[in-house]
Amino acid sequence: MKTSQLVRLSLSAALVSAACATAAQTGRGPVAAPTSRRTEPITPSMEIASAPKNAAADAAWADSVLKTLTLRQKAAQMVWIWTLGDYTATDASGFTNIERLVREQELGGIIVSVGGPLDIAAKVNALQAAAKLPLLVGADLETGAAFRARGGWFLPNAIELGGATSFPYQMGIGATRDTALAYEMGRVTAIEGRAMGIHMAFAPVLDVNNNPKNPVIAARSFGEDPMLVSRLGAALVRGIQEHGMLATGKHFPGHGDTEQNSHLELSRVNVSRARLDSVELRPFQAAINAGVRGMMTFHGDLPALDTTHTAATLSAKVMTDLLRTQMGFNGLLVTDALDMNGVLGNMTMAEATQRAVVAGNDVLLMPSDAKVSIQAVVDGVASGRFTEARIDASVKKLLMVKHEFGLDRERFVSVEGVRSRVGVAANVAPARVAAEKAITLVRDSLTLVPFKMPTASRVVSITVTPRVDLSAGRIFDAELKGTFSNLLSLTLSPETVADNTAGAAGGGTGSYTINPEPALLPASVDNALSIARGADLVIVSSYIGASTNTAAMVPTRGLRELLNGLRAANTKVVLVSFNNPYLQLGLPLTEAHLIAWSPWPLSQRAAARALLGKAPITGQLPITIPGVAPFGAGLRR
Repeated sequence: MKTSQLVRLSLSAALVSAACATAAQTGRGPVAAPTSRRTEPITPSMEIASAPKNAAADAAWADSVLKTLTLRQKAAQMVWIWTLGDYTATDASGFTNIERLVREQELGGIIVSVGGPLDIAAKVNALQAAAKLPLLVGADLETGAAFRARGGWFLPNAIELGGATSFPYQMGIGATRDTALAYEMGRVTAIEGRAMGIHMAFAPVLDVNNNPKNPVIAARSFGEDPMLVSRLGAALVRGIQEHGMLATGKHFPGHGDTEQNSHLELSRVNVSRARLDSVELRPFQAAINAGVRGMMTFHGDLPALDTTHTAATLSAKVMTDLLRTQMGFNGLLVTDALDMNGVLGNMTMAEATQRAVVAGNDVLLMPSDAKVSIQAVVDGVASGRFTEARIDASVKKLLMVKHEFGLDRERFVSVEGVRSRVGVAANVAPARVAAEKAITLVRDSLTLVPFKMPTASRVVSITVTPRVDLSAGRIFDAELKGTFSNLLSLTLSPETVADNTAGAAGGGTGSYTINPEPALLPASVDNALSIARGADLVIVSSYIGASTNTAAMVPTRGLRELLNGLRAANTKVVLVSFNNPYLQLGLPLTEAHLIAWSPWPLSQRAAARALLGKAPITGQLPITIPGVAPFGAGLRR
């Protein structure tokens, strides 16, 4: 029996109930496309799932603590700062600066970023020890805990250091159409995240990515169909929250239909209220009905909701009138990072902080200066811009969650226990299934897939990737080489420097800056063409996609010339995208085009196995690729 069959059998019991639910919803089973693409609005449910079990006890503890806090201490509970999850010595400035802020400013929480699982757990414990009140810890866990907790690489040997479990990007889950896998993704995320001391996943992304030019969401979304995003988003929420972590839908009220990157500038979604109700808001309402406990805001201008050209994050019309009153959300409202250009513009951090409070936010995430934001809250009460009762309302909710997690009794996690819960086989198994089921064959005009050439054939694999991505192509090529022993691997990297820092709040230069468009040197393209000439087959794989600093979603410059050169030489080409699902746009059509939906090792292996015929191909596009393929397309092999 094949390994993939064993994995599927081992998962069948755990996934069968959710798979049946998927089948019931679609009428066609877990991998079928939605039977319709309706867009009528949905309304709040009368029953909200995942509510705290001991709310009265949580409230009593919160009230008792709240009475002891000064206004400044209350303000500090709303401010969460950014920290890396990397290893640092106890006297390293990168740690002592954060530790001092937590201790002296009495902050309420942190957002932890990249590091190894053990290092994250150790650092979170150290910061918990420094805090007067226990910290709430959040993290962007969009593809599972490994979205932040990958172990990295040891140089110069290029030894992978291991890490947490990574699922494909959410759009890959969209390609599976499988709510069971979305739920499993949430389950694994919660188990692994909690083991590292994280309480709140800033996931799922509920944006409907219906604009191929979106430079920052793209594959982070489940797709372009609001019904599909709603089903999968609600399943992911349940998977996270039924296993002990808070889920956070983002970016309310929708970051999908825009061509601006909110890290770089104020984004704009210029559609009618009716369109928002039927498309953008639909997945958020579905998540609210599923009991989502957190919501993260969008630094974007939506004229249909607020005509003042204010970022939605700072708009009471959006965050209070719409989200809380009309849609019935009563959980924690978290700003997206307050150091982003999309919310700051030309205003001060103090002004942005006060506007965020007026709008109804509970957590002020990643201000460029925590002390300034705390003082701004205090000053806002003193000036009458908002009342202390307004601050009390947010702080009480945060304290209640801390009691719900039992942090008043035990705020630390077992570092020794991380290895028994993070990256273990039971967690990797559903991620492997997801990676395989996500593989989508968009085009195959010559029926090249699965490969049928003799194993002695001359196959060339060209990997297009940033220099810093050491994992790109390694697993993919190794799997191919197991069949084609003469495989020739070649890597092309753009000669541009990409900056994906966390901005001012993460110790960056003070603002997010636009990366130049990735471009291959003409000489490297010519060299690749010379090497590939005469090959029986050339596989061109791209690992470049949307990022924090991407201003426009465009194919790497030089890629068109490479594909045209291969076509001129009558070379058969398979184009594989591991990151940008819209990669084929603007490029010459190749004989075959495959989308793997993430650059992680499991997706690399799944893509190679699919091409070699070692695993079935069943993925369906959760998006339209204009001029290339419609929503729902996907050749089965």
